[in-house]
Amino acid sequence: MIDQCTQSMNKQKMIQRPIWQDYLDVAEDLFHNYEMKGIYEKCKETIEHVFADAKEKHGMRWTTLKGLKILSMQVMLTFAALNLKKLASWTWKTPTMA
Repeated sequence: MIDQCTQSMNKQKMIQRPIWQDYLDVAEDLFHNYEMKGIYEKCKETIEHVFADAKEKHGMRWTTLKGLKILSMQVMLTFAALNLKKLASWTWKTPTMA
């Protein structure tokens, strides 16, 4: 029976876990918690929608640029433009009466 479990010389099976595995276990428990399901549903609606739009509408599906530094600069400029657009739409949406 031991020969089927391990092939080590001392006939002991070593189970190795990363040092951050406890944090992953806590995150997994939170994911299955009933109170957190609403938060995850909201994330699906808002955060993933932003990344899908970025990929489809703002040219982040393919790139012609080479190098991590240049590509990250393009992504930062794109998201800065998106943030400015969102800020402008917030300020234009509700006019204030003087």
